Amino acid sequence: MTNYVLYYTVLLSMMTFLICGFDKLAAKAGWRRVPEKTFFILSFIGGAVGMTCGIFFFHHKTKHFWFVTAIPTAAAVQLALLAWLGGIFPGGAPWSLL
Repeated sequence: MTNYVLYYTVLLSMMTFLICGFDKLAAKAGWRRVPEKTFFILSFIGGAVGMTCGIFFFHHKTKHFWFVTAIPTAAAVQLALLAWLGGIFPGGAPWSLL
């Protein structure tokens, strides 16, 4: 079960990263853009790590407050949940280390 969650998250993050790169290209070329709502949906269903990488790699959406705050926060939460599901944290939950 844990492997499927990991594969899902990695695949969705890669897809979100590529869509972010395409949207940056579309912005420069004057093509039709990807709606911001699409980025938020993809990010909050598991692609936040890819979107965070896309924001900083492509320098895309960096002037939008919600993109540079909410998306990286969601990425941190998703990574913590993956670590917890993978058994990386010794107490069984990320907050048990505090």
